[in-house]
Amino acid sequence: MRRRTTTENGAAMGEFWPVPDVLDYLSGRWRAERTVRDLASGDRGRFEGTVVFGPLEGGGLLQRESGDFTWRGVTRPAERTLHFLRGPGGTADVRFADGRPFHDLDLGTGRYVADHPCSADLYRGEFTVRDADHWRSIWRVRGPAKDLELTTDYARVG
Repeated sequence: MRRRTTTENGAAMGEFWPVPDVLDYLSGRWRAERTVRDLASGDRGRFEGTVVFGPLEGGGLLQRESGDFTWRGVTRPAERTLHFLRGPGGTADVRFADGRPFHDLDLGTGRYVADHPCSADLYRGEFTVRDADHWRSIWRVRGPAKDLELTTDYARVG
């Protein structure tokens, strides 16, 4: 069931797919396509790869992302690992591989905004779920060191 969401002033924001349990929804294999824009320089990059959410020892999900990242005409292998721990009411507590906190994730309405301060920069992530097999994250990074926008579209594989 889709839910139409509105802003505080009543303007339509779009339709989102409510997710009662983040870990159940994410479990499995996803295709990821990410665009990276450096808003200060105008440079653009692209990541294409897979993301697997599998069991994490001790509970939760281990997210393993791997693929190719192209930046300024050079393509290199890229990977990232995150831990998704079960939070209350179907939410997730997302942590870096070393255990440091990253952000919470609550997709109960199909949309969530999370902040992560990193030194003097602020990472603000917006997560939206389109349906049972598609979701998107948009990270906006603002501060003295970075001015970036990273948009990732995920599609379930299999």
